[in-house]
Amino acid sequence: MSDTTVLPERALDMRDERLRPTAVLDRIRSGDLGVLPIVVGLAVIWSVFQALNPVFLSSANLVNLLMESVSVGVIALGIVGVLLVGQIDLSVGSVSGLSAAITAITYVNAGWSLWLSMAAAIGSGAVIGWIYAQMVNRLGVPSFVATLAGLLGFLGLQLWLLGSKGAVNLPFDSDLVHFAQLAFVPAWLSYVLVAVAAVWIFITGYSLARARRAAGLSARSTKVLVVRSLAVLIGLGFAVWYLNEARGVGWMVVSFVALVLVMNYVLTRTGWGRSVFAIGGNVEAARRAGINVKRMYTSVFMLCSTLAALGGLLAAARLAAANQATGAGDVNLNAIAAAVIGGTSLFGGRGSAFSALLGIVVIQSISSGLTLLDLNSSFRFMVTGLVLALAVSLDSVARRSRAAHGRA
Repeated sequence: MSDTTVLPERALDMRDERLRPTAVLDRIRSGDLGVLPIVVGLAVIWSVFQALNPVFLSSANLVNLLMESVSVGVIALGIVGVLLVGQIDLSVGSVSGLSAAITAITYVNAGWSLWLSMAAAIGSGAVIGWIYAQMVNRLGVPSFVATLAGLLGFLGLQLWLLGSKGAVNLPFDSDLVHFAQLAFVPAWLSYVLVAVAAVWIFITGYSLARARRAAGLSARSTKVLVVRSLAVLIGLGFAVWYLNEARGVGWMVVSFVALVLVMNYVLTRTGWGRSVFAIGGNVEAARRAGINVKRMYTSVFMLCSTLAALGGLLAAARLAAANQATGAGDVNLNAIAAAVIGGTSLFGGRGSAFSALLGIVVIQSISSGLTLLDLNSSFRFMVTGLVLALAVSLDSVARRSRAAHGRA
């Protein structure tokens, strides 16, 4: 069996997919909480900040909140992939800063075309991920150490590229800056995208349910799938309407959501994604099943660094500059925290692409709420740390619950 072999559906997921109360309670008791904790936590955070400052849930502030979430959210999406195989990348902040510096230096100072500069920056991220994989696969260096070395080394390279000035401004009339700051979806098109999303959710859900029934597994009924799609249509429709009361939905936000959906599809519906979960669950069992673990590590590290480089591009575009602070500070920690807070396990084998989306919205909500309350960053670090500690503790408790349920 190769690493692209599609494992039998019955071996992949034996849980009860029907939304009966008993089935849902059984899944919760077994430690399979899904997105419930993060949704409840987000509701609490929003309620508290809205009570303290009515501006928090205004359409204008939510538009800004979503736009500010994208760059770190893209980086967190790469972290999700690395955590799923039980590894870690501590250098994503430095890689994103280096990517921003490469783009600015080549585009502004060297006169390259924007697309060529972006390709060079993103390509550098892929090369960095490949280097990490070789250190882990061939030399046996723990990913923690390899990427910690990268954090320091690539930060130094970023500072060297930027030189004594320490910053390079990007032209405000460039396509990259326009995309990150001023490009918003027309109102009519935003509603079309919502309808497409609802239809896509129904089609993919129906396809999965039919495949599960063919394999003799439980599956959600067509009625449930229709209700779910209608709920998405109404919920997203209301959200889009509310955001359109201000500037609307940014194309950068749409691109991030599309990237999350693609990543989710790859993780859940392809042999590569199943191999990722298998390695995170038990690397030795995955190796004995014929999965090329080293090749999978290479692909995951390259994906993570590539997304870190893309996130750095977007961060520079938001500021219209690449400077010494790009990718520094709390970017690295926030990306990792977002993946974990969103539900990706530090122990490997559990999580989803939506972890990055949900987690970064939580972190950015905390940042936005405290900023509106005119509190400094010290409070943001403390609150984010508390939320992260709760998320990891919940994951640990759920993990023990699943182990106990499995023995029973």
